Amino acid sequence: MEGCLSLGLVDPLTAIVVSFCLLGLMLYKRVNLGITLNSTAILLALLSLDWWEIPNIIYASVNPLTLEGQLTISVVLATFGIMWLSQLYKETGFIKNLSESLSKIIKNSKIVSSVLPAVIGLLPVAGGALMSAPIVDSEAEKLKLKPEKKAYVNIWFRHIILPVYPLSLFLIITVALTGTTIASVILRQIPIVTVMVIIGYVAGFWKVSNPKSETENRAKNESRSELKAFLKAFSPILATIVAAIFVGLLNYNLSRRGVDVLIATFLGLIVLGVISNSSFKAIANPLRNLVVYDVTCATYGAFLLRSVMNAAGISEIFSPLVASGRIDTTVLLAVFPTVLGFLTGSPSGAVAISISMLGGVLTFSPKTAVLIYMGAYLGYVIAPTHLCFTFTADYFKSPLGKVYKYLIPSFIGTFAAVLLLYFLPF
Repeated sequence: MEGCLSLGLVDPLTAIVVSFCLLGLMLYKRVNLGITLNSTAILLALLSLDWWEIPNIIYASVNPLTLEGQLTISVVLATFGIMWLSQLYKETGFIKNLSESLSKIIKNSKIVSSVLPAVIGLLPVAGGALMSAPIVDSEAEKLKLKPEKKAYVNIWFRHIILPVYPLSLFLIITVALTGTTIASVILRQIPIVTVMVIIGYVAGFWKVSNPKSETENRAKNESRSELKAFLKAFSPILATIVAAIFVGLLNYNLSRRGVDVLIATFLGLIVLGVISNSSFKAIANPLRNLVVYDVTCATYGAFLLRSVMNAAGISEIFSPLVASGRIDTTVLLAVFPTVLGFLTGSPSGAVAISISMLGGVLTFSPKTAVLIYMGAYLGYVIAPTHLCFTFTADYFKSPLGKVYKYLIPSFIGTFAAVLLLYFLPF
């Protein structure tokens, strides 16, 4: 029986090439990421492992008695909670309240155009770039920006908060797969985000003047009313962030198991449910949206893909190249995730594949985790397969090529900052 189940084995290089061809095809066909990552992992397992081992590997990835299994379960459930929270924000209209109140509080068109996309970027809402686009368009029109600059501002600032946002699904997966902590990675990425803000402001608003009408004062009672509305709408996100940081600092073992984010996420759900005065039916209504389950499955797929790659010894492909000095680990860390992020338009997929491939070559640290994360993140931001990018360009009626005039220099400047930080001796 075992002999029959072993006939499908091929060498690791062939297995990874065939599996990645499937991955590329499914991404090109816009198949859901959850189905794509899990299908790729299963095909790779069928090609490279004894079939009788596959159930054991699947169970080991979620074994509640092991640290790895506990981490997988916590992160997958946290992903489910975050997606539920984001959809509930949309269902209750609080995401609209958040954006509208913020746009009325801030009187500077440049700040509104940059901060609003970033605030909406706190939630992984499908079509989030299109939610901020109308307000960015309105404020950018006052600044007399060209369509390509409007598109650039919306797309660049939409994702600028993710490297330092504790509830970013992409960041959570990176930290979990590399065995680092959210705090250690975020601290290293704060300077990078600072550089991104400066680059975005210079590229988007250099020598652009605010309209004179913005100097007019609003009535104090109106400002206070809008501030209250903003704080109320923002409170579930704030509660979630504070709880994630507090629990992580309180107990490192909880952080290692991903429990800090899990607890924080469901606390945010409770806060949103209470302040929105929603019924149980209204709170449960977002669970009918398939995107919640797709992203949750994609998160599990990232862990399963890593487990299969480790079991199949895929990372050993790079070991001889690194050992002989023919390829530098820094090159692998910087180039591999960036290319994958650009080609797939999926930062989670790029991170999962990169970490799985490189796991046998090096020991991960906060420094290497940052390089992998930022490579996949920046490749994803400028990818033509990145839906936020294509949606934004289409909304502002701007060809992608014209937007790239601003995105490519921004990408190069940010990546230079990432490499500089990586080579600093701390």
